[in-house]
This record gives sequence, C-alpha cells and structure tokens, in this order.
Amino acid sequence: MEKKHLPLVLEEQGSFFIGGERVERTAIELGIPAFGAGHITINQMYVEYMIPATEDRRIPVIMVHGGTLSGQSWKTTPDGRMGWDEYFVRNGHPVYIIDQVSRARSGFDPAVYNNVREGLAEPSSQYSIFRSTDELTWKAWRLGPSYGVPFDDTQFPVDAAGELSKYNVADLNAMFPAPGPNPTYSALSRLALQLGGAVLMGHSQGGAFPMQASYINPEGVKGLVLIEGGAALNGLTDQQLATLTKFPILNVYGDHLDAESGVPGFSRRALFDGCLDFIEKINAEGGHAQMLYPPDLGIFGNTHMMMFDKNSLTIAGFIKDWIDNNVQL
Repeated sequence: MEKKHLPLVLEEQGSFFIGGERVERTAIELGIPAFGAGHITINQMYVEYMIPATEDRRIPVIMVHGGTLSGQSWKTTPDGRMGWDEYFVRNGHPVYIIDQVSRARSGFDPAVYNNVREGLAEPSSQYSIFRSTDELTWKAWRLGPSYGVPFDDTQFPVDAAGELSKYNVADLNAMFPAPGPNPTYSALSRLALQLGGAVLMGHSQGGAFPMQASYINPEGVKGLVLIEGGAALNGLTDQQLATLTKFPILNVYGDHLDAESGVPGFSRRALFDGCLDFIEKINAEGGHAQMLYPPDLGIFGNTHMMMFDKNSLTIAGFIKDWIDNNVQL
C-alpha cells in the first residue's frame, strides 16, 4: 500500500531573482545590432519557492542543483513521482530552489559569443559549454556498471532513463574560473540572510556552494546538507574551518562508490573517504558534522541522483529528520 503523505497546502508560492550587476553591452554583443546598444543585468540568480500554510512552520531549505542540471533536480522525478521540494513543503519547510548563475532560468551573458561570431574576439575567448552525455551520466551517476546495464540492486527507475536525459542542460559554469568567486555564492548568502536563516542543501558540483556561501557570511546559514560533493579539507583555511564549526553539517553519499566512474582520475570512493576526514576534523574543532550513508542502515543501491531513486522519499525523510533534530532558527 502506498504511503499516505501530508497534504500540500500553501500560503504562498512564486519566484524572483536575486543578485546581479547592471552592465553596458554593444549592439553586437547583444546579438541583434539593429536593436542598438544598451544596459542589461547579468549574474542574477533565479529562485522559485513554496511556503506551506501551517502553524508548525519549520526552517527554510534552499536547494542547490549540481553540474549540467537545474533546479528541476529537486522537483518531480523522471518517472513522475513527488520531488524533494514538495516533500519538504508538505512537512512544514519553506523551500527555495535556485538555478545557478549561468544556468537555465538564471541565464548568461552572451557578449563574448557574439563578439567571436562577428570576428571581434578570438574563438579561444569563448567559455566552454559543457553538456553531459547519456553514456557518461549512466556511469558517473552510478546507475550501473556500463551504459544501459543497471546494478542489480539499483534504486534508480531505469525505465525512466530517457526522461533523465532531458534533465541535463547546457552548463556554462566555466565562465567563472576557479579560484575566482562564482556569483552564485554571494547570491546564496544574500538569500539565506533575506530569509532570516536557512539550511543550504547542495548536490554534487553544487555541493560546495553552501560552504562557499557560508564563508561570505555565516549569519544566514543554520545548517548544511552536502550530497555527494563539496566537503573536503584540501585548501581549507583556518578561518573557513572555524566558520564550518558554527552550524551542523550533514554529508550524504549513495551506494556503489567503487564503481568505474567513466571519468579519468575521478573516484567517488576517494571523495567519500575525504568527506570522512572532513567530518572528523570538523568535530575535533568543536563542530557538529555527520555522515548519512544508507548502506550502513541496510539500504542498498542508491545512486548519485538519490533524489530521483525509487526510495527517494525515504532518503529525504532521513534528511528531514536530521534537520528537525539538529538545526534551530
């Protein structure tokens, strides 16, 4: 029998943009010279939200997607089941979903591409636009050992793999080269402060973003949930380490960590082990960090995309309970 969920009753839902800078661009940089030059806003971050209508309202959760993805990661699954955004709202948490700056509804600055097209800039000045293939995501996201072949215990709904392909979008994150700051960091920090405090939940490539936002201003950050990404001691300054002891941190990893990733030199097991070292160091410095690893609970087969897995709401429930028990406004 399907589990009955709490009703979805909203006080408010909507969307807005946060951050951004107003810049001047030439007619060529804007793409249609006949329309003329002028000013545009770049580096703004799109945010959509749902606020539950409940007297027992809990802490807001800001959800940050990973590489080649958008905020859709947290919404309806590829096979049509409830997403984590709706689950958390049904359980009393206002939810704010973002599209990283340079991705999806946040848009990007087209100036360099139009300058190259008109011969005003060298092709090498164009930023790389990354788009993941179905073959790469199958292995890197640990759906199975080789393309089209699932793990025997996989939690991913493999019949919906064709729909999963549609979730991938063009990724222009390369326009913000490391170690320079990504505008999404400051936008997340501003959003958390604007909400009066929030839990920042990041996935994969976006897993480091909640940490980076906390370094800008920890006042709005009440807790971090880092899902298969972000937590590592490499390059962490003493000040950053001290910041990360100010609020609870939950790290989450799926199964089959030793599977071949399909990416040369990339090991999810190495990242997991680094995360365990991170947790030990944070706690030794007086912080409060934990690992949620479903195999330790007798739950096997979760993928990198655990928010899409068949047991996605079970994993979401563990995270929700951790937030409710460890994070205070």
